[in-house]
Amino acid sequence: MVLEIIGYILVTVGVLFLFLGALGIFRMPDVFTRLQAGTKATTLGGMGTIIGIGFLQPDWFWKLLIIAIFIAISNPISSHALARGSYKKGMRPYMKEGGIDSYADVQNSEEDAQ
Repeated sequence: MVLEIIGYILVTVGVLFLFLGALGIFRMPDVFTRLQAGTKATTLGGMGTIIGIGFLQPDWFWKLLIIAIFIAISNPISSHALARGSYKKGMRPYMKEGGIDSYADVQNSEEDAQ
């Protein structure tokens, strides 16, 4: 009974984070902030949902835990690769007047080193 309550709470919190991640993708102004909103929220939401299902189905718990660990490792890495590729292709972050693009200095120093 207690495991079911914990499972339902984790699934509910996970689904809420997945919804907020989807909402963040629609609301953010550029690809970089959309990637951040989508990745952070869906990582937590996916892990919460999957582990919650693991509590509801104890036979599957260890398999689902491995999937959650894979999500925790692969989501940030893929997000970083997408953001770096977008920046190298010429997409720049949305900034208000007077904003500073700190990564431009790093990019320029890498190009000078080559």
